[in-house]
Amino acid sequence: MIEFVSIPEQRMKIVSSDKRIVKKLEELSGTRIKINKTVCVDGEDPAAVMRVRDALKAFGRGFSFEDCLELLKENYVLETISVKSFSKSKKRRLSLKGRVIGFKGSAKTNIERYTNTKIAVYGNTVSIIGEWENVQKAKKAVEMLLSGKPHNTVYMFLEGRI
Repeated sequence: MIEFVSIPEQRMKIVSSDKRIVKKLEELSGTRIKINKTVCVDGEDPAAVMRVRDALKAFGRGFSFEDCLELLKENYVLETISVKSFSKSKKRRLSLKGRVIGFKGSAKTNIERYTNTKIAVYGNTVSIIGEWENVQKAKKAVEMLLSGKPHNTVYMFLEGRI
């Protein structure tokens, strides 16, 4: 099975220059990775190919390489939310991303802590890595913030009080 992954240019430079990333992914998954303008993932096991594809997508969405390796585990998933679907205005999207991050990263850190997930805000997206149920809860919390709900309401939701 072969999968192709597009990675933003900035992040592609990191993958291209640091061969350890590709070697580690190949070693852990039993796949082969070729880098040109896009990344090609090839392997016999379709599940492994899709997990590597998701790990590379996550890296392209701003996660650290270590966080991306979590996606090689069977029960871990990547969820990406487009901030563009919450606002057309560039200025408003910047503000919305700021709401998700919070003062000195507090909102992002709180959601990660409550849901045992990892969150990256990159470009016009908010991406989440974790176990499926935890990712769904974190996704709901992020969507609440992007919809304008107060941070306290979101934290109450995460604590199970609403």
